[in-house]
Amino acid sequence: MSSRSLDPRVTERRNPRTVNIDLASPLEIVDLINAEDRTVAEAVATQRERIAEAVSVAESTFRGGGRLFYAGAGTSGRLGVLDASECPPTFGVEPGLVIGIMAGGYEALTRSKEGAEDDPAEAARDVDRHGVRAGDLVIGIAASGTTPYVRSVLTRARELGARTAIVACSPPPAETLAVADIAIVAVTGPEAVTGSTRMKAGTATKMILNTITTGAMVRLGKTYGNLMVDLKPTNVKLVDRSERIVTEVCGVDRAAARALLDASGDSVKVAIVMHALGATREEAMRRLEEAGGVIRRVTGSEPPPVQLA
Repeated sequence: MSSRSLDPRVTERRNPRTVNIDLASPLEIVDLINAEDRTVAEAVATQRERIAEAVSVAESTFRGGGRLFYAGAGTSGRLGVLDASECPPTFGVEPGLVIGIMAGGYEALTRSKEGAEDDPAEAARDVDRHGVRAGDLVIGIAASGTTPYVRSVLTRARELGARTAIVACSPPPAETLAVADIAIVAVTGPEAVTGSTRMKAGTATKMILNTITTGAMVRLGKTYGNLMVDLKPTNVKLVDRSERIVTEVCGVDRAAARALLDASGDSVKVAIVMHALGATREEAMRRLEEAGGVIRRVTGSEPPPVQLA
């Protein structure tokens, strides 16, 4: 095959290691896919500095009252919506702080809407409908690096004064890079099934998005050490986790932890500061606000040591 016939998008090329996957046993298929998956973390690690830059920009965006938008089509768009939807229960933020924009709208989340990724005019309208403005951060997600919808989103966001970034798993063309302030390009190589970017590219994308939001939220004081202290106790599991964290950090029993949480308005962070300072809920909230939400700056104390099993 002539090199001229090769698709320039790495994610669309054939993988020489899986050409006989259709003859493989179930166990052999698992081993082939697992071998490919093991290369993903290394590809993501090559982008560590650019991911860190995105974390820093996301933090400053949030501190300045801005929002983070993800935009993509197909698997890429779904991963953006997924990461956005997990921020409120995990970190206690409002649902409008991290927002996923999906090509084809929310009905495309559960059913493929072919052609949506090729509509740049609709992409620009989606940006306007979401009220993107200066001070926001818009991250386009395109496994192949070439999705017209994503490029149009970034172009329109730039026109409105927002910061922009691209997350891709194949080198994007110059016109896409030109509208991205940050380019995170984790080249994951050909997929086990040619072009199926829900696989390695999807895994890499999820890792990158997880790191950006988690990193920014940690910087905002949403954790105490590695404890999730701004979670929303919206189900039995999270109520239990809230009580366990307060029990561990404050050195109290479950009943006392529950009483602290009730007095704090079900805020783990506020409960910890109330206990540490002997403060009222209002005083604890004020002190946390003055400290940028970081518990250590208020109490001056370390989280409890990890209890090894």
